[in-house]
Amino acid sequence: MKELLMKNRNFASLFFGRLVTNMGDSIYYVAAMWLVYELGGSVFYTGLAGFLTLLPGTLQFLVGPLVDKWPIQKMLVRTQIIQAILVMLIPLAHFIGFLTVSFILIIMPIISALNQFTYPGQAAILPRIVRKDQLVKSNSLFSFAFQGVDLAFNALAGILITLVGAITLYMIDVVTFIAAAILFSLLKMKSETKSKEKQTVGVAFAEYKKDLIEGFSIVFKSHLAKFLLGSIVANFAIGSIYAILPAFADDRGGSELYGLYLAAISGGALIGAIGATWFERYPLGKLTIVLFFLGGATWMISGFIPMNSLSIILFGLSWIPIGATNVIIGAALQSIVPQHLLGRIFSVTSSLGAMAMPFGSLIGGYLAEVFSSTSVYIGSAGGILFISLVWILNKTLRSLPHTSKLNPEEVGLADESVTASS
Repeated sequence: MKELLMKNRNFASLFFGRLVTNMGDSIYYVAAMWLVYELGGSVFYTGLAGFLTLLPGTLQFLVGPLVDKWPIQKMLVRTQIIQAILVMLIPLAHFIGFLTVSFILIIMPIISALNQFTYPGQAAILPRIVRKDQLVKSNSLFSFAFQGVDLAFNALAGILITLVGAITLYMIDVVTFIAAAILFSLLKMKSETKSKEKQTVGVAFAEYKKDLIEGFSIVFKSHLAKFLLGSIVANFAIGSIYAILPAFADDRGGSELYGLYLAAISGGALIGAIGATWFERYPLGKLTIVLFFLGGATWMISGFIPMNSLSIILFGLSWIPIGATNVIIGAALQSIVPQHLLGRIFSVTSSLGAMAMPFGSLIGGYLAEVFSSTSVYIGSAGGILFISLVWILNKTLRSLPHTSKLNPEEVGLADESVTASS
């Protein structure tokens, strides 16, 4: 870590740029969701805001050809500047008396769409600035920083909303995006020349469409579809919880609790990711059943407990299974899925899982309006418990061995059409 940050200036610029960008994202999301809740006066609007913010993430695969085509450093700098301008429009609208919930709902998905360029661009630039043997360490450092910043700034933003208000947070956010743009501009990159033989976007998209269809076919003919079922339901529940958290926290005490509940999500996922190497020693089937049962149970109990501090701790604990199994199952699939199919299979599973989140947010906001935010909060725990139930009822899933002993046959990937090289 010290070698990368102290001796590799390009890595330091990219890393701290990413760090500041994450700060801006955390501050912006908390401030935006709270402001939508205040201006709209309805949980339905926070559900709609969550839906619009999460929706661009389901289309991130479309960004790939553009990231490959455009100069990455310029793209990183320009997206940060544009985001700074868009965020600044909200305080300006407030000062001239033009700020409405509709205005924020228009700005939020545009900023979210710009973010879809930022993270793939950073991932693409990393192999150009560090040695091959430093990639794992570099990615781990970025992942840890991402979760750590979320943990700290989600909590901090909730407290700052109480102290200085959401509009002031937007002005702080403008500074973070400008700072990130400056840091990205310090990258010293070789001239990014593109090959003359490079495919046109039309041809590249046609090939992507063909590969995507093949990916769907493989996923739904194998046992991976059973993995996907639980993921879709869980992501739907997660989308709904993001939508109703502002109202749920407000009912229990205010905006500072909203930040703390968001911090609990990041903290639990971070602990799970760090502890994945310890959890990995257990058979994958039994581990998933036990972890998600405990996670769903602690989530549900946290909704009933009146003591806020204990509720937040239990809610954070419920996210440990998500953080741990994301790492374990992801690594397991990387080891058993044929390399020429990894991109296709991961794009299918990621896209389908991601698509459930915005719809969960929209429907969760609606249900909270009809019933209550607490009812949706407690009910969302069922999405986590559902994963445990799916794995208990399915013999293939509950019998999965340690990830080190997992093989393609056990997840239905032994067919000749799958294992054949491309």
